[in-house]
Amino acid sequence: MQSKLTNLILIALLAFTAIVYATPVKPNVLLIMVDDLGYYDLGCYGHPKIKTPVLDNLAKGGMRLTSFYAGATVCTPSRMALMTGSYPSRVGWEKGVMGYKMGFHDGMSPEAVTMAEVFKSEGYATAISGKWHIGDQPETRPNAQGFDSSYYSAHSNNQTRKTWRGDEVVEQKNVNKMLTEQFTTEAIRFLKVKKDNPFFLYLAYTAPHFPVEPHPDWQGKSDYGKYGDVVEEVDYRIGEVIKTLKELKVYDNTIIVFISDNGPNPHQKSGCLPYRGSKWSALEGGTRVPGIVSFPGVIPAGQQSDTLVAAIDLLPTLSTACGIDWQKKTTGNPHVDGIDSWDVILGKKNAKGRDDLLYWHGMGQFHAIRAGDWKLFFDRQAAVTGTGTKRKTPEQAEKIKAFSEGNAPLLFNITDDPGETIDLSAKYPEKVKQLKALADKRIKEIKTGKILPIQKPKP
Repeated sequence: MQSKLTNLILIALLAFTAIVYATPVKPNVLLIMVDDLGYYDLGCYGHPKIKTPVLDNLAKGGMRLTSFYAGATVCTPSRMALMTGSYPSRVGWEKGVMGYKMGFHDGMSPEAVTMAEVFKSEGYATAISGKWHIGDQPETRPNAQGFDSSYYSAHSNNQTRKTWRGDEVVEQKNVNKMLTEQFTTEAIRFLKVKKDNPFFLYLAYTAPHFPVEPHPDWQGKSDYGKYGDVVEEVDYRIGEVIKTLKELKVYDNTIIVFISDNGPNPHQKSGCLPYRGSKWSALEGGTRVPGIVSFPGVIPAGQQSDTLVAAIDLLPTLSTACGIDWQKKTTGNPHVDGIDSWDVILGKKNAKGRDDLLYWHGMGQFHAIRAGDWKLFFDRQAAVTGTGTKRKTPEQAEKIKAFSEGNAPLLFNITDDPGETIDLSAKYPEKVKQLKALADKRIKEIKTGKILPIQKPKP
């Protein structure tokens, strides 16, 4: 009897030891990027007509970032920045997007270390479902850039109708209005297969990029026309993915990030109020986008932060959250401009975000720098007539009339003046001098550092 009791005690002790010393379960990552969604276009960011209950609830359960910036003002460089944590000019971008001002088959250098490669090297199952747009040649496709599983459109939905899986085209003529559903179905398929492994899933919807064509089940459903229909479907589909995570019992161990690749298309019925500008423009509306992060039980519910955080920060931030030494993994890469902002996302008191951020116009010109509340905008004409500046109120239009006079940079306090309508350069000349010196320093660091060339297709 005593022997049996001793054995039971030993078994219990061994079980307790196994629990105490067991390898911690690595968090999963679901990174969701939508295409051309404006800052204002979700319920939780103030839109009065577009209904987004899934994303609103995600924001309520975690962190809503109100000074989150995309990697660039247009598709291709934004995705390069997100994947590498570097300003896109470090990985060869000069202007435009694949298929417009860039060669249709040009791509990001395969030498660049991507977020997917970082996570894959740590034993994560990696997948992309959605828009890639940073390379369609064998060495620049997703499966050559760290993704185990890839189901994707190599270009924007206005440029191609082909859908790829790995290195093969599996659909020659996809139907634009069905893509959001298809990318969701593929994401769910991946989750069900890889539920027992830590995973990194990049769900990159082509919506609501033009042409804006609602799914048949969503046509006319919203109170905001076709654009509202498409955004509300995206919200619902994300809900389907979250429901799957819960059914698979992995939701509580999954970090979910939701962002947009840039501001709204200037010709689309979308918005970025109170900001001015849109896609292509270095005004706030072109690059400040929604940023939502959820991790149940880790990120306290109901958090909101106006701390400066950018898409280039997600590689180091998510790596830190998952216990990965990102600096070691990216050795030899062009300089990673992203910083670890995990404490900001956790809502820690006095957590430090970025000190400064550089902005480029989508055609490649360096246009502005932000540091704290201040933004120095170098192109006066672009501040008046640049892409997307039709997105302004009559009051804003009246205030910016004088911007075209002279060549000196414009100085904005974007906390007090989010619409970038009041030039304070004459009032604060020392601030202008300080920000110009900082911009010169940052640009010099890029030009004198390692820069990877764009990958051209082989003859």
